[in-house]
Amino acid sequence: MARIGYARVSTTEQNTAVQVAALRAAGCDPIREEKASGTTTEGRKELATVLDFLREGDVLVVTRIDRLARSIADLQTIVRTIRAKGAALACTEQPIDTSTAAGKAFLDMLGVFAEFETNLRKERQAEGIAKAKAEGVYKGRKSSIDANQVRQLKGEGLGATEIAKRLGIGRASVYRVLDEEVAA
Repeated sequence: MARIGYARVSTTEQNTAVQVAALRAAGCDPIREEKASGTTTEGRKELATVLDFLREGDVLVVTRIDRLARSIADLQTIVRTIRAKGAALACTEQPIDTSTAAGKAFLDMLGVFAEFETNLRKERQAEGIAKAKAEGVYKGRKSSIDANQVRQLKGEGLGATEIAKRLGIGRASVYRVLDEEVAA
């Protein structure tokens, strides 16, 4: 029966030191760490490793539920995987006990709040971008494609695939430049 710790932060500027210290204090060994968004389980190799490694009687320990998932669907999938292996889930900062009905309800509520927080952050970001665009401050990323080169190669009779290959860009980008020319 092992207590396996999992620590996650979203960006490379953040670090897992505080989480790792809390997990060590909770008796976790081993502890897996990663820097990845919690909005999806896609690409989270350390989480996949932990879930594969879990055995009957093990406990997966995180500091908070939002370190495990920020989507209620992902959280429920992870919890089902943990239960199917005969393991349990525990948090160092939140009273999670997945063996009781109240504990399961509390876990789901925390998952809903984590997802809600993520959605609010996305809405605020979109509002900020819209405001900046309206004020003429935000114009998006500068184009990395030389539209004149695309037009010149098209004028030489090359197709979109060859133009994309020569310029090291995607075919969709070539079509976008050529469509702008037609629309103008």
